[in-house]
Amino acid sequence: MTGKLMLALTLFYSAAALSDTDPYLWLEEVQGERALDWVRKQNAETFAELKDSGLYDTLYEEAYTIMTSEARLPKGRIVGDEFHDFWQDKEHVRGVWRRTSISSLANGKPKWETVLDIDKLSRDEGENWVYKSIDCRGDEKSNCLVRLSRGGKDESIVREFSLASRTFVETGFVVPEAKSNVAWHDTDTLLVATDWGENSLTTSGYPREARLWRRGTPIHTATPLLTIDADDTLLAPVVYHSNGKDYPFLARLLADWNNYLLMPVSGSKAGAALPLPQRILPHGVIDGQLIVGLKEDWPVDGQEFKSGDIIAYDLAKQSSELVFSPSSKQAINEVRIGEDSVYLQMLDNVAGRIKRLTRDGNRWVTSTIDVPDNGVAILAATSGSRTDLFVTYESSIQPTTLYHVSGKNKLSVVAEIPPLYDASNVVIEQKFATSKDGTQVPYFLIGRKDVLEQGDAPTILYGYGGFLVPILPVYYEDPSRPQHGALAGKLWISRGGVLALSNLRGGGEFGPEWHKAALRENRQRAYDDYFAIAEDLIDAGVTSPKKLGALGRSNGGLLLGVALTQRPDLFAAFDIGVPLLDMKRYNKLLAGSSWMGEYGNPDVAEDWEFISKYSPYQNLREGADYPKVLFYTSTQDDRVHPGHARKMAASLEDMGYDFYYYENMEGGHGGTANQDQLAMRTALEYAYFMRMLMPAAWDND
Repeated sequence: MTGKLMLALTLFYSAAALSDTDPYLWLEEVQGERALDWVRKQNAETFAELKDSGLYDTLYEEAYTIMTSEARLPKGRIVGDEFHDFWQDKEHVRGVWRRTSISSLANGKPKWETVLDIDKLSRDEGENWVYKSIDCRGDEKSNCLVRLSRGGKDESIVREFSLASRTFVETGFVVPEAKSNVAWHDTDTLLVATDWGENSLTTSGYPREARLWRRGTPIHTATPLLTIDADDTLLAPVVYHSNGKDYPFLARLLADWNNYLLMPVSGSKAGAALPLPQRILPHGVIDGQLIVGLKEDWPVDGQEFKSGDIIAYDLAKQSSELVFSPSSKQAINEVRIGEDSVYLQMLDNVAGRIKRLTRDGNRWVTSTIDVPDNGVAILAATSGSRTDLFVTYESSIQPTTLYHVSGKNKLSVVAEIPPLYDASNVVIEQKFATSKDGTQVPYFLIGRKDVLEQGDAPTILYGYGGFLVPILPVYYEDPSRPQHGALAGKLWISRGGVLALSNLRGGGEFGPEWHKAALRENRQRAYDDYFAIAEDLIDAGVTSPKKLGALGRSNGGLLLGVALTQRPDLFAAFDIGVPLLDMKRYNKLLAGSSWMGEYGNPDVAEDWEFISKYSPYQNLREGADYPKVLFYTSTQDDRVHPGHARKMAASLEDMGYDFYYYENMEGGHGGTANQDQLAMRTALEYAYFMRMLMPAAWDND
């Protein structure tokens, strides 16, 4: 966080304290000594109960072994004729950026070369660097922009790096620490949206001004291109590459983050916004056509495009045509552009599919890349300069397989993860619950066959339900979310626990309309969906209220806060991570105002009317039968303010309720900065569930 932004927030909190009746505003002072003393006290008490056991140590070792397993598959990007991957293991806790040739990886015999060692860089520079991303200009001999964060925050530093020498460019581009958006305009020019000083950030804390920065000139002299309204969400440059040509744009997210304007950049000027609807998601350019996903119906030029459709907008002719239209049970979760094809990563009734779209004359032809059924298919790596690609397939009980796709959709196995836990007796089933308004809401049920047959099992119900994000039964896609796959399998399911993954409205399981169904005044629908699944689990005898736990983070943390205050009778445990909870002030805290399109504006009376009915912080009450909650957050989270979790816990404490609370002093919105911290937090979460839902196993440890 920049000094100016921190000063502004400090002044804001001081002014708010004079006018707001909230008794816990002091906990919003992120680095306030009184607040940090409170955090240290809570951490110590939580550790004393949850970490002081042999079971915690066992859970930690199991989690750490999986997270650092050498058997994991590479997951990265194609740069020229190379595959680049970020890898963490026991020796490289912070990780290494490494590379190998496409041919050696496709043959299943990669020869990895280290490009940048983040552990060594941190030691050499005396910094707590966390790797964020790379953006390479061209092929394997080009330069890249490396994004590094101190402690895992969203704020990061962008530095130019040479692939040829594997060193940072001594006099190269450096964008100072901020929530910046940066892209290559050409070899010697960047498009930069960053904190330029006074009045250069939106109310959400993101850049509102973009400039053209030429090599060899001071960054503050960069040529202004566009400044957006302070109430907009953000401004970001994006450059698409197709057949050797660059297509630079500025993307303007309006106050409602779902609304989008895309403006082409020509030379040192930004042009007018393309004549497209505002609820879109652009994906790239192929042969001069911008590939766009629609999030609303769009009648144009005698055509009727539907929400969820993929269209091609001809940048020269300014005309549009349909590329692909999903059915009501399908959703497109990812679109990638190859040299001659558009690839769709899809869900068909929440089962993974991969489609290839190619242009034949005046029409688009669809073919299917035949990954196995009933799992999760992911576009792992594509390139606008290649016709081949990599995809993965997995499920909660099926270890991930990496495929190389070449020729006419020919799949060849590159590598497979060996089983990271014994799933020989584990089954996964798709179920449906009937929500309050009659909507059929799917969920996945995962557990040992004998446990499910016996019934009344300790069960964790995971939920999110927001921002068009689908929840899928992956094996090892994202270890920062340990409710998925191998981690849950080893730490929970193998011990007789059951896991349920909910596909709530607000998510992306059935496309934009599924998301739209739970926006703003309809937010309660997502919560009703979650309650319906909990009731379905109980009615079916899978579990009981004394053995059912709730798990969610971020927007899912808000979901759990609502469940705690509205339906505590359904659950015996709540694991609430990096949450939104005070919906009266969420739009005043860090990036909160950028989510008003999702939740509404609490400063508008009509919006507060519906928000106030579910805002967890304002709906806590004395004398309720709340179970002992686990909250976790991060001091360095500069996206969702740690004050949400702090204030909720403090309010519960003053009402006489007991709880667990853990706040990592670094780690950003992910809550952790390295594999050690992630394994620790994961073990803490499952130790909590063991204590609350499997007391016999905990007591017998």
